[in-house]
Amino acid sequence: MSTPAEVDLTYTQIDRLFRASIGETADFSGALYEGDFSLTLEQAQRRKHEFIAAKLAIGPGSRVLDLGCGWGGFLMFARQRGASGVGVSLSRGQLAACRRLGLDVHLLDCRELTPETLGTFDAVVSLGAFEHFCSPEDFRAGRQDAVYARLFRTVHALLPPRGRFFLQTMVFGRNMIAPERIDIRARPQSDEHALAVMVAEWPGAWLPSGKEQIVSSAAPMFNLVQASSGRLDYIETIRQWNRRYAAWSVKKVAVLLSLLPSYLTSRRFREAFTAGYSAHTVCFERELLDHYRLVFEKAALTPA
Repeated sequence: MSTPAEVDLTYTQIDRLFRASIGETADFSGALYEGDFSLTLEQAQRRKHEFIAAKLAIGPGSRVLDLGCGWGGFLMFARQRGASGVGVSLSRGQLAACRRLGLDVHLLDCRELTPETLGTFDAVVSLGAFEHFCSPEDFRAGRQDAVYARLFRTVHALLPPRGRFFLQTMVFGRNMIAPERIDIRARPQSDEHALAVMVAEWPGAWLPSGKEQIVSSAAPMFNLVQASSGRLDYIETIRQWNRRYAAWSVKKVAVLLSLLPSYLTSRRFREAFTAGYSAHTVCFERELLDHYRLVFEKAALTPA
């Protein structure tokens, strides 16, 4: 799993820039357009939150856990629905931002949660955090399935019978290249370079090979209720993010200047954030990456 330092390299590093561009409680994961790209980013993110609430029966009195809660977008939505939301994150920047808004968020490793840690929940959501659970080292050592199975066991213990878990995550797509070909020295905008930029942007993270690996790792603890690809939605989400990042403001100039030391001293920072093009868009368009929304329901385990 990505370490706290690796998570901070991405999320805490860009904390102020993200909030200045996208909003204080913006959701840093793919929105839900369902083919209607006339929607604003906020409308599409709201549609996603409503979709999750409907699938997980989240309403007044529900207790919901958000694994890797980001800047608290879904937790704020849950609060508006009358639900009690609890978030966990490894990013100090996200933790501070959420707590400034009065959200119940904890600096904890998702893998270490037990019913004794924060209690049990009526529903669990994870919007993008699954991408960080398996490290490149875990992948190379053949531990990826075991890493995911451990996470599903953790969530299983936190839910009531037939409780639901909503999981949204990027996965490698049908055109994914051999991992050993990924190279930051490759030609810019080539498959090899675009994937290398993505790896630099999310250090310590390695994606699932596809939806099937996730579903297989969830069994027999969870049954898959629904699955849908959000690849095209994510392309539009990134387009709208990039447009807002590019919008000028005095506040944003100050934030960018604060990142100058990182640019000058960190090669990984330069590789991740100054490629000159949207590597994630390239990867989604070429189907090197895909993106899924998965609704799981807790299964009753038969004693061995």
